[in-house]
Amino acid sequence: RGIGPCYTDKAARQGLRMLDLIDPDRLRRVLTRTLEQKNRELEQLYGAEPLVLEEVYEEYVRYGQRLKPRVRDITRALLEQHHAGAEIMFEGGQGFLLDVDLGTYPFVTSSNTSFLGVGPGTGFSPRHVGTVLGILKAYSTRVGEGPFPTELNDELGETLRRVGDEFGATTGRPRRCGWLDLVAVRYAVRAGDIDTLAITKLDVLDGFDTIEVATSYHRNGSGPLEAFPSDLDSEVRPQYEKLPGWGARTDECRSPEDLPQAALDYLQFIADRTSCPISMVSVGKERSAMVKFDPWLKPRTS
Repeated sequence: RGIGPCYTDKAARQGLRMLDLIDPDRLRRVLTRTLEQKNRELEQLYGAEPLVLEEVYEEYVRYGQRLKPRVRDITRALLEQHHAGAEIMFEGGQGFLLDVDLGTYPFVTSSNTSFLGVGPGTGFSPRHVGTVLGILKAYSTRVGEGPFPTELNDELGETLRRVGDEFGATTGRPRRCGWLDLVAVRYAVRAGDIDTLAITKLDVLDGFDTIEVATSYHRNGSGPLEAFPSDLDSEVRPQYEKLPGWGARTDECRSPEDLPQAALDYLQFIADRTSCPISMVSVGKERSAMVKFDPWLKPRTS
C-alpha cells in the first residue's frame, strides 16, 4: 500500500514511464523485462500468484491509448505558458515535514513535498516562481506514525479532532492533533523559501479559553533548541507560551476588522515568531469563509 513501491521502482530504473505506456511495442518490451523480476518477488517474497504478461499487457495497452491524446511534454508546455505571460500555480502534496529529504525521516513520503520539489517534479525552474504561499493550520496535525512533540493525547486533543473534523478524507483515519509548533513552522518557512502564510481553521480554536504555542524545544535538560533538530525523537520536549483565547465565533468574519482582538494577536504572534507575514486566514469550510490581509500582516521588528 502507498506510493513507496512506485518510487522504489523509479530509483531502481524499473519504472514504467508514460512514454512506455502509450507505445504498444515499448509497453510489451518493458513489461516482459519487468514482470520477470516482479514475479520472482511476488512468488518468493509474498507467496502470491505471478502476473500473466498477456493479461497485464491487454489491460494496460488500453489505458495507454485512452491517455495518449492528453500526453505532452509538460516542461515545454509550462515554459510556453510562462513566456506567454500566463499565471501558473503549483500545489505541493502533503506537508513539509513529509518531504523525503527535508522531513522527519524515515516517517516521510517518497517525494519532495516542499516548494523545492517544483523543479524535479515538473522541469520548471523555481527561479521563475513569484510568490510562495505556505499553508498552515492554526494548530498541528499528523497522520500516521512519526515524531509529534506537541501532540495532545487528552480531551483537548480530542476536541481539536472533533471540532476540526480531523479524519482522513479517503481512509477516515483519525488525525493526531496538538498545539501549533512554531519550531517546525520556522524550519518549513526557511527551508521552503516561503514568502507568506495562509492560516487555515482559525475558527476551530474559537472555543478555547487558553491557547498554547510551542516556541522552542528542550532535550534532557539542555538549553532551548530553537532550530528544528535533524534527530527529532521522543526525548524532545516542547516549551510553550500561553495566549488568551478570544471566546467568540470567527466563522462569519470576512475582514481583519471583524476578527476579535485576541485572534489578531494570535496571528500577529505567529507572524512575529516565524518572521513571515500572513496574507490570508480561513475561518470555515466554505470558499467565502476567508479573511484577506491587504497589506499583509507583517512581523513586528524588535
